[in-house]
Amino acid sequence: MSSAEGFAARLRAGEKIVGYWVVLDNPVGTERIARTGYDYVCIDAQHGLVDSRAVLSTVTAVDTYGVASMVRVQSNDAFWIGQALDTGARGVIVPMVDTVSDAESAVAACRYPPVGRRSYGPMRAQLRVGPTPAVADAEVACLVMIETPDGLANVKDIAAVPGVDGLYIGPSDLRLALGGKTSTDPDLNDRFEEALTEILAAATAAGIACGIHCPDGATAAKRLGQGFSFASVACDVVHLEQAAKSHLDAARGSAS
Repeated sequence: MSSAEGFAARLRAGEKIVGYWVVLDNPVGTERIARTGYDYVCIDAQHGLVDSRAVLSTVTAVDTYGVASMVRVQSNDAFWIGQALDTGARGVIVPMVDTVSDAESAVAACRYPPVGRRSYGPMRAQLRVGPTPAVADAEVACLVMIETPDGLANVKDIAAVPGVDGLYIGPSDLRLALGGKTSTDPDLNDRFEEALTEILAAATAAGIACGIHCPDGATAAKRLGQGFSFASVACDVVHLEQAAKSHLDAARGSAS
């Protein structure tokens, strides 16, 4: 079995899972990332530099190595969620989920009738996920983001919504929501960590997965050690710049 097969079940079981986050329209580069051993690759359609065609190309590239792909969709909208799943993505991360109603809408968009209201037309997805609606429902994960004051206030109720497979934390927006002057405001560290504990506790009580966005592997290891069940290491454009700068510094240092 490839790591893509059974991915949603692994998430629901609370396995420790590590993924990588991509924002560039670079299927060949992402294909290289997919072969390194990450459990999933997430394509960012909300803030990333990708359109729907790029999502399809990138999901196809990730599939080359049997790795699960996820998509952070543009918004909590049935069209975007359905389109991402129709490419063959194994799950979606839905941003800005503030209420139980928001969470219920996200779940409904991920499931076919009579459970939900996903429109049938899987196109490429039927080659990878399913093929019948009930099986497809079981094989895709619905993850909702907690990143706003309302989302944090309602996190226990959101986590308890049937069909929500996990919570996912957007640290930048969450820190701003808590009053941070910047997305990395160190003055908010204590309150931020308290908020993470609240979210993780809500997910644990509901028996669902809880994941978080991380800037590097060391932070991902820290969060997994704190009890998070999955973490994303971000992201290709930042790490590309960091690697290029590191080599430039090394070259100039050796020549001086």
